Amino acid sequence: MLDKILKVLNVITQVILMITAILSLVTAYVVFAPDELPKPFRLVYDYETAFTTPEAHAATEAPAAEAETTTHEAAAAAEEFKPGDGIMLNMSTKIINLMDPGGRKYIRVTVVVEFAPDEPEYESLPEEEKNAYLTEFNNKLNARLPIMDDTVITLLSTKTYEELYTAEGKEKLRLEIQEILAQKMPDLHIISIYFTEFVVQ
Repeated sequence: MLDKILKVLNVITQVILMITAILSLVTAYVVFAPDELPKPFRLVYDYETAFTTPEAHAATEAPAAEAETTTHEAAAAAEEFKPGDGIMLNMSTKIINLMDPGGRKYIRVTVVVEFAPDEPEYESLPEEEKNAYLTEFNNKLNARLPIMDDTVITLLSTKTYEELYTAEGKEKLRLEIQEILAQKMPDLHIISIYFTEFVVQ
């Protein structure tokens, strides 16, 4: 009788261990697998409010509203600028391994991002003020360069040769870069993305 009870307990223990192992594997997949792969659900992190008290959160709401207003104003002002009218930022040439099983495919690309100035009338400023404004704006862009570099490198490292070698693939990549950069830097308005070098091998 005791042997039967022990066998039943042993089976129950093994079932519990199997369920725990499966749950652990699913959790690890959801947390660590790239977002491009299918998942039952995706994790979204809110770092800004995760460790704040209600009072601190209330205090940050006003600046957030101001930032949103500034973003809308910048977007409205940027609509006046057409491609070629903005301020160009050359992100330099990057050589990045593509997502290839053998690791043999790579891309050599130079990305130039065109930004709309947040001062719509900067072209009509006196020369000295215009140069000072451009210097200040370029310093602002250069301070964000690590964010832009990381975004482009991370995005390209998830791409395959088949996704990039066609004209459609390049255009899709251009739009993806613009969309992600706009999300990460909402206070800056991007007019367009240009590829001055694009080699996939």
